[in-house]
Amino acid sequence: MSAALFAALLVPVSTGVFAQDATEEEAEVTSSQAASDSASVPTDLDKIVVTGSRIKRAEIEGPAPVTVITSEELERQGFSTVAEALNTLTQITGSVQNELTQNGFTPNAGVIDLRGLGPGRTLTLINGRRAADYPLPYNGQSNVFNFNSIPSAAIDRIEVLSGGASAIYGSDAVAGVVNIILKTNYEGDEVDLRLGTTTRGGGDTVNASWVGGKVGDRWSLTYAFQYFDREEIFASQRDFMDSYRDDPSVDPADATAVIGIRLRDRLIGTGINSYVYPTGQDGASICGRFSDFELQTNGACGYYGYPATQQIQNARTDRSGYLYGTFDFTDTLQGFASLNIWQSDATTASATQFWQPPLFYDTNFGSIMDGQRIFYPEEVGGFGSQQTTLEEKAIDFAVGLRGVFGERFDWDATVSRSTYDTHSERPRFVASKINEFFLGPQQPGLDPFFNAYPVYTLNQDRYFNPITPEEFQSLITTVVTDADSSVTQANFVVSGDLFELPAGAVGMAATLEAGSQEYTLTPDPRILPGADPADAIYNLTGTGGGGERDRYALGVEFSVPVLDSLTVNLAGRYDKYDDVTAVDDAVTYNFGVEWRPIDSLLLRGSYATSFRAPDMHYVFADESGFFANVYDQYNCRQDGNDAGECRTNQDYLENVFGTRSGNPGLEEEEGKSWTAGFVWDVIEGMSVSVDYFDIQLDQSVADISTEYLLRNEAACLLGTDIDGSPVDGGSSACQFFTSQVTRIQGGPNDGMIDQIAVLPFNQAYNGITGIDASFEYRFDTDRYGDFGLNLTWSHTLSQEFQEFPGDEIEEYRDDLQNFDFRSRINWTAAWNRDDWSASVYGYRWGSAPNWEETGRIAPYIIWNASLGKKITDNASVGVTVLNVFNKLHPEDDSFNSYPFFWRAYSPIGRQVFASFNYKF
Repeated sequence: MSAALFAALLVPVSTGVFAQDATEEEAEVTSSQAASDSASVPTDLDKIVVTGSRIKRAEIEGPAPVTVITSEELERQGFSTVAEALNTLTQITGSVQNELTQNGFTPNAGVIDLRGLGPGRTLTLINGRRAADYPLPYNGQSNVFNFNSIPSAAIDRIEVLSGGASAIYGSDAVAGVVNIILKTNYEGDEVDLRLGTTTRGGGDTVNASWVGGKVGDRWSLTYAFQYFDREEIFASQRDFMDSYRDDPSVDPADATAVIGIRLRDRLIGTGINSYVYPTGQDGASICGRFSDFELQTNGACGYYGYPATQQIQNARTDRSGYLYGTFDFTDTLQGFASLNIWQSDATTASATQFWQPPLFYDTNFGSIMDGQRIFYPEEVGGFGSQQTTLEEKAIDFAVGLRGVFGERFDWDATVSRSTYDTHSERPRFVASKINEFFLGPQQPGLDPFFNAYPVYTLNQDRYFNPITPEEFQSLITTVVTDADSSVTQANFVVSGDLFELPAGAVGMAATLEAGSQEYTLTPDPRILPGADPADAIYNLTGTGGGGERDRYALGVEFSVPVLDSLTVNLAGRYDKYDDVTAVDDAVTYNFGVEWRPIDSLLLRGSYATSFRAPDMHYVFADESGFFANVYDQYNCRQDGNDAGECRTNQDYLENVFGTRSGNPGLEEEEGKSWTAGFVWDVIEGMSVSVDYFDIQLDQSVADISTEYLLRNEAACLLGTDIDGSPVDGGSSACQFFTSQVTRIQGGPNDGMIDQIAVLPFNQAYNGITGIDASFEYRFDTDRYGDFGLNLTWSHTLSQEFQEFPGDEIEEYRDDLQNFDFRSRINWTAAWNRDDWSASVYGYRWGSAPNWEETGRIAPYIIWNASLGKKITDNASVGVTVLNVFNKLHPEDDSFNSYPFFWRAYSPIGRQVFASFNYKF
């Protein structure tokens, strides 16, 4: 391989015909673009580059399956963002946090989870180059790519390769690769205006774009500009999720609201543990002072509409511009440059804030007290007054040269930089201000019962009466978080034919890469552990961190025609990493076979190894905080309960504070995958493909789970594990587990969990197998027009997981706690006749477990439709309806946790769009 690469680099430059770009920087245009390309430098339209290889090939299909979504398909499907479209692909079987997860770290990011292996294990490329990560960590842990940052107007097509591809692209290509290919060599202009709304209310959308290009004798320029504006939707605008009475597991009259206002006597041990009110007042009179608060049977004031104050769709205003240009210096040397800028202003909103004081001794009641005070919209200034604002900007710039070695080899040299910056501002309580507002100054001494709790005199007038928006604002500050990430890289690629064999030419591609990746996450210091109590933010934690990593790589590929009908593909790559982790280098390879026993049938297979360097935030994260609901397995087992029951016993469920930090000692994840299948052109216009896939991942990185931590802590403290086997409490493992859990000493909560600490580590094993299949049929008729039918299907056969080496490998595909979809199906029916066009697009997601883990609920089926009419030679109009039948989530009568359906399902409902397009 090295000798062949060296020989290729020594081939002299000649005056041969310039070959169009077929490099990592830019995949070659499809034949449908030939007309617009004809004015540029001469091109070889017989061969193209497809994601998964850098060798030009005459066939679209290769040894590994690649799914292609064209810009025309994106437009026909009618989705507003790239993330929405990608999440309907059949290979996206995992569910991710989305705009329903407003209290998460990334509520404004559009994320995908290919094969359910985690959103960080899919490599995203723009024109074959790495793009900057979203700098805010997904789930506070790892970095991902934000597909909302790609303007749809600039896209030519998206290619999705499922399976390992590290031998071609390096780290991260474990579950697969998404290559977003932007428009080039475009000639003409067109403007497009799309207006839409939802039939259930809210979410009005404006999407306007201008795409064009000019081509001269020695130059070309392609440009695209887009403006996107979308209105927010609050949960209160959806009657099926605007109240806790929507809980399907109980009768609405028996539903329990979140506590709106309460004060409880907590003098445990003397029999007192009840809700109390000021002298001469009762719960009914207190609740009546607050809009929408109601007295519940337990004596507390409940607020049924509390969670509906959150948004379920963000407001966003995006502006983007894209430029791509070429200049031919000679017949064999071309320069090129591309610039893509995207800027977004967005607002998100979780439910209105609440205050819950620490346990304190109240002088009026003479007892240990706790409380909870929720603020309803009228107190805070109405819906939207507590929104978080985000400013985001992504820039991708590349410049390079391309040319020809002799008559057989093309070369490409590219330097690029991709950056992503975010700035967020979030209104939150200052802990000292709100504590003083309701509790007043702390009084001398401690409580007379336990000598452990501070002494206050609750301001009952403020606590039990509504406050004004002005008073509320006096307790608020703005929490500011800044984050940025970048990728700077240089690539050199050479490709062409090495020599001739009896069956054809041996194709070769080689690449040299050097790059640097870095990120900085700077949260407001007032939300970090150890913040000054005078300035600390109430009930909000954050994560910080930052680091950099350099990498270098050398890769080579060969395509060897063994027979006229048989081609073997080989690839190998060496990656070198320079950072603080234990990762030093990695060698990966892949092998593929294409056999065409007859012209209409391709039998194919591939085997690939892959790796993933630890995510930057898994390595460099500073200590941060979080809150989690956990089961106290130690106290549960100590009280004589069965060990298995202690993982579900609600009597031992606690909400605790935790800390998390990065782990520089992490090693790389290692994977391997293989596929086997066929593509059959049954008749003209009809094709069928079926592929089996198997992906295995060792040493996958994840945070130690709180359940695993507390299970082992209990085993170490009690001397036996959940199976009754003896455990050495003095072992190094037990010292680690017990050091990560802090328990309260003394007082009424003696022995309860006070705090836990977690960190990421290399787990043992993840595996998934399944089948992908597709059917396509296109046919023309003289009388009725042209028709196109497409059906794709993915089905998971098995999913396996092992948390630690030595643990039993668990088959969890059918586990009732696994919410990955076992099967997904897409279908499209398109029709064109004269000036009319129409399409129907739909998808089906297979069954998911019900919430009580006793069975499965119905599949989720959505239908979209579009109709278009060309009204002049240059102008056309259309209408698109997403979710034609206004479908909501499948029914699950056991789903008793808000919003009462799984987050993968959309609460938006039917959307209607009208469009106008003009070409000139």
